[in-house]
Amino acid sequence: MAELESVGVLEKKYSRRTFIKGVIATGATVSSASYIVPGPNGLRAATVQSSTERLITLRVNGQDRRVDVLPHETLAMTLRYKLNLTGTKLGCDRAECGACTVLIDGVNQYGCSILTHQVRGREVTTIEGLEDADTGELSVVQQAVMDEGGFQCAFCAPGFIMSMTAMVNQNPNVTREEARHALSGNLCRCADYDKILTCAMRAAELARSV
Repeated sequence: MAELESVGVLEKKYSRRTFIKGVIATGATVSSASYIVPGPNGLRAATVQSSTERLITLRVNGQDRRVDVLPHETLAMTLRYKLNLTGTKLGCDRAECGACTVLIDGVNQYGCSILTHQVRGREVTTIEGLEDADTGELSVVQQAVMDEGGFQCAFCAPGFIMSMTAMVNQNPNVTREEARHALSGNLCRCADYDKILTCAMRAAELARSV
């Protein structure tokens, strides 16, 4: 027992984020490693080959990013742990809470339920890509959230903001009831929905004035 570290010690040494990054890195190493197997001339090296290309180019926030992606890796995992775009949150990781919402070709989708390999050749936008890259000016939705202060803990905020962005881009004349329906795929653990809807209506107002 003395050789085993306590859970408390482990928690101090490794954060959850560090642990997950380590798991991904280990998986990448194992899947591309060479194995020694017996052959007619003694031992020979055999490399495990994958039918899926590993090193791919993603179009994220207007930039082409080269990244090493595992065959079954989700977009949310790639964004957070490979590209360090941590605005995309991992909540339920089963397409229920909407914390991982991003835009794919302008449409809001759950990052946890689409494979990274599926978005090659498509435009991916995360919350980091909403503000003006040259001036730092916030998008109309981000500004609306700042104006109305619609979130408490704000863990769900990036996902809601991405869904609001898709909503006002499609229909800046949205009603409050339509906004309620458009945002129904996002959950707020603080249940602060009334203020979130007020933010949505403010965003639509700002979008109409642009």
